[in-house]
Amino acid sequence: MEASVYSQIKKNWDCVAKPLDSMGRFEELTAKIGVIQNSVYPKLDKVALLVFCADNGIVEEGVSQSGMEVTAACAKNIAGGKSSAAVMAKDLGLDLITVDIGIACESEIDGVINRKIRAGSRNFLKEPALTEDELQKAVAAGKELARDAKKRGYDAVCIGEMGIGNTTTCAAAGACLLGLPVDLCVGRGAGLSDQGLVRKKQVIEAAIKKYDLYNADVKKILQCVGGYDLAGMTGLFLGAKQCGLPVILDGVVSLVAALAAARIEKDIGEFLIPSHKSREPVAVKALEELGLTPVIDADMALGEGSGAVMMTGLLRTALCVYDKAVRFEASGVQQYERESK
Repeated sequence: MEASVYSQIKKNWDCVAKPLDSMGRFEELTAKIGVIQNSVYPKLDKVALLVFCADNGIVEEGVSQSGMEVTAACAKNIAGGKSSAAVMAKDLGLDLITVDIGIACESEIDGVINRKIRAGSRNFLKEPALTEDELQKAVAAGKELARDAKKRGYDAVCIGEMGIGNTTTCAAAGACLLGLPVDLCVGRGAGLSDQGLVRKKQVIEAAIKKYDLYNADVKKILQCVGGYDLAGMTGLFLGAKQCGLPVILDGVVSLVAALAAARIEKDIGEFLIPSHKSREPVAVKALEELGLTPVIDADMALGEGSGAVMMTGLLRTALCVYDKAVRFEASGVQQYERESK
């Protein structure tokens, strides 16, 4: 059925009064969404932005220019519809779901769903960031959120995150998952100085050596140098495959989580829609490994799901063309034919 849905959507695109393949990647991506939804008329009418928020103990090592207190403040602004991505989501009519899966605060935040595993992960230079039990709980929470989104009738979810220090966890986990040198995977995050970047690389290299992570499986990697947001997002991808829910990716954290999910279960990439090209070096490597090509190349590095939300708007526009543009038979123009190769 999947192949027939994909081919039928491509045939329907060919019937739109325009040059063949002239909507480019959007023809392929809308067909991919149709396969996931098992419909030749894919929809993105009801979409949620799901933002995982968590703190990372590795911030103690000077790998970020901000302290962990910023995560709670940003989560409050996201839930209140005031952050950049929240404003973008509201403009497109997306529902906003903000999740505390590991913020370093004890009190609950208004408008934020409490799925807290712990108040921030541990400093992975000193000890594993997560316990085995915490990793399992975070992954399970992500799966549950995917199932809940499906039950609530969402056509797709955009995925985002907020957590000071999470580009460090992602660079560390990504380097190990890909088997690449740290130098090829580490970026400046939210604006590190040259000195801060050097420190970030040193910390990651020391942790990889400490836990022998180039020879570890995905679960040990996530446990030793991951974060609750990274583990939760990994679970969401696994759950999305189980229940048939398209997920529109964002930047580096979502991509490394997708890579982790793909190491656990094959074909995860069939349920993932890429959005933008992140500045973070490991994001580019993860996209290549997943076989995904981003559509938006605008030097974005905002996070919170902003790239995913922007991509949703573009996909909706493409689907509007697919659904409503005049067909050749009614256009007075002879239909283009595909020449045999």
